[in-house]
Amino acid sequence: MLFWHVPAPNEAMLISGSKRQAQDTQFRIVTGHGSFVLPIKQKARMLSLALREAEIIEDCVTQQGIRLNVRAVTVFKVGDDAVSIANAARRFLAEQDRMQELVGRIFAGHLRSIIGGLTVEQIIRERDRVAQEVKAGSHSEMEKLGIVVDALQIQEINDATGYINNLAAPHAAAVASQARIAQAKADQEATEREQQAAALKFEYERDTAIKRAGFLAETEQSNARAAQAGPLAQARASQEVIEEQTALAQREAQLAAQRLEAEVRRPADAEAYRQRTLAEAARDQAKFEADGSAYAERTLAQAQADANSVRAASLKDGNQELIAANRIVENLPALTEAASRGIAGANVTVLNGTDGVNEMAASLVGQGMAILNSLQSGGGTPNAKQNQGPNGKGATHLHDGHRADH
Repeated sequence: MLFWHVPAPNEAMLISGSKRQAQDTQFRIVTGHGSFVLPIKQKARMLSLALREAEIIEDCVTQQGIRLNVRAVTVFKVGDDAVSIANAARRFLAEQDRMQELVGRIFAGHLRSIIGGLTVEQIIRERDRVAQEVKAGSHSEMEKLGIVVDALQIQEINDATGYINNLAAPHAAAVASQARIAQAKADQEATEREQQAAALKFEYERDTAIKRAGFLAETEQSNARAAQAGPLAQARASQEVIEEQTALAQREAQLAAQRLEAEVRRPADAEAYRQRTLAEAARDQAKFEADGSAYAERTLAQAQADANSVRAASLKDGNQELIAANRIVENLPALTEAASRGIAGANVTVLNGTDGVNEMAASLVGQGMAILNSLQSGGGTPNAKQNQGPNGKGATHLHDGHRADH
């Protein structure tokens, strides 16, 4: 409406000329809602309650006499209460654009005062303390102006003499040294990690190459086995055939050996044994004949010697029986020779060698001697008795009679 005025949310409407005032002022303050303004009789003006910023750049001298250039920023606004709005309206309503300048000058004075009581080290290390002291020192003045300070920050401190740089030089050197050490450690760790990564990479590549080689080897081996499966099976079959042929040849050789053993060797051994046995029999036969002939000759010689002795004795004593025996003895060699020829021509097996031959010859001679003894004892007695003389002895002509009897 034409007479209805509404302030913005960050504005306060000041209506002058009204007789009704809620506050102890000459004007009415309206915020947050609208109000009628009678023309000619009333007048409405707006006071901004928006946030404002003032930059402070001031040369200050510290307690040590060192000149510093300080740059600070303050943020402020008109208070929301009626008293603050009234105080600000009375002072800045016509000069609202100069509010930042005026507030900045006030804060600059307080800033010089606060820094003058501090050292450079305190200012650098305790900037919040400086800001709080500046705010506290200007609080009463800001309250009279209806200003509320939201924030005060010291942004920059410059030193034309180089004091701050010299003050920071040892720390800067230490920090730089630590930075270089840290950088060196970082580079060393980075190098070690790069080496470890490279080693892991090479190890992985090596393992990969080994596995790839193993896979290729297994593949080639499988291919080789597959390619050799046919020839290998054929070779095994040929080997089995050769083994069977070899076994057959061995069995044939064994059969031939057995056949040779049965048909040749054993008959040959039997024939050799037969020939050896016949030869041994012929040798024993010849030895038997030789031993028999020798023994017969020895016995005959002994018998002849004995006969000659007996004959001599009988001739000497006139023993007719001995004369008869002498005839037998004279024919004994012929009998013995006939007996030996009979033995030689006989198929006689001698079991005990020479002893058996000697026993046989002795048996023959013994038989001859038995015949001689028999003749001596009985066979020749009658003739002897007939030829005895009166004294029982033989006559001296027995020798002629012996020749005639013979």
